[in-house]
Amino acid sequence: MAGRFAPRPPRAAVRGGIPRQAPAPGRVRVWVPDGPLDLGLVLGPLRRGPGDPTFRTMPDGSVWRASRTPAGPGTLRVTARGGELRGEAWGPGAEWLLEQLPRMLGAEDDPCAFVPRHRLLAVTAHRRPGLRLARTGLVLESLIPSVLEQKVTTLEAYQAWRLLVRKFGEPAPGPAPGRMCVMPSARTWALIPSWEWHLAGVDNKRASTILRAVRVAARLEEAAGMNPAAAQERLELVSGIGPWTSAETVQRSHGAPDAVTVGDLHLPGIVGFALGGDRYADDAEMLRLLEPYAGQRHRAARLVLLSGRVPEKRAPRMAPRGIERL
Repeated sequence: MAGRFAPRPPRAAVRGGIPRQAPAPGRVRVWVPDGPLDLGLVLGPLRRGPGDPTFRTMPDGSVWRASRTPAGPGTLRVTARGGELRGEAWGPGAEWLLEQLPRMLGAEDDPCAFVPRHRLLAVTAHRRPGLRLARTGLVLESLIPSVLEQKVTTLEAYQAWRLLVRKFGEPAPGPAPGRMCVMPSARTWALIPSWEWHLAGVDNKRASTILRAVRVAARLEEAAGMNPAAAQERLELVSGIGPWTSAETVQRSHGAPDAVTVGDLHLPGIVGFALGGDRYADDAEMLRLLEPYAGQRHRAARLVLLSGRVPEKRAPRMAPRGIERL
């Protein structure tokens, strides 16, 4: 029988009948910021928990992001070397991601516009000179996880985001680290069955808000070209999206320095304690304390959080509800 059949190719070289190919080299862009820039501080708010399938930080300091851009899915790897930032991108959205790279890394942000009036913020700003506010230019990718975070523990919200993106998203293009995914398209979000939301621990109110948002996804994405205040107004036209959710969204999509988060369970007490010694401050008191930073209130709140001056916890952490077990 020798010679009658062609030798079988090694199993490692075949997957689904198609020979494996090395990933195509990515497109590259190098950008030099005009001042200090801390990659972790800038891009950190874009990560939704340590298991976020769309975000990965590697031991070498590089940051990977998988995004659904107007041109299609794309993967971006950003590394810092000396005073340079190097972006490498793959997929249909590669060019769009590289075009947006400086904006995403805070090129349009002006840290010098912030004038500290409290010693705590002056010291923190001095110790964190690389803080800039990222601007992704993508509304839906910040809006949906923000809706998932409404009135639940961060653990529940991060788990829901992770489960839904991994199940209904698509693999990130290029040589992305294992199990990275691009979030689902608006149409895919709209087609997720009700029981899948339930299994992910998402109640009907949050699921319905996301469904209403993705039905007008194109109109919401147009808000990326508006000023932050107008963008928030447009987002809040969707039932279920209030000031808390819209602020959390434009902080990332627009890099909005004044979009302070109101309606948060913890932030007023943290800001009140740091700037006024009042751990029981409400939204009104928080806004009064932040009034000297009008135009930069979100940056001031970020610096408060980075200062580490937070009130001591006096109550147990709220337990997850776990509605998926019902």
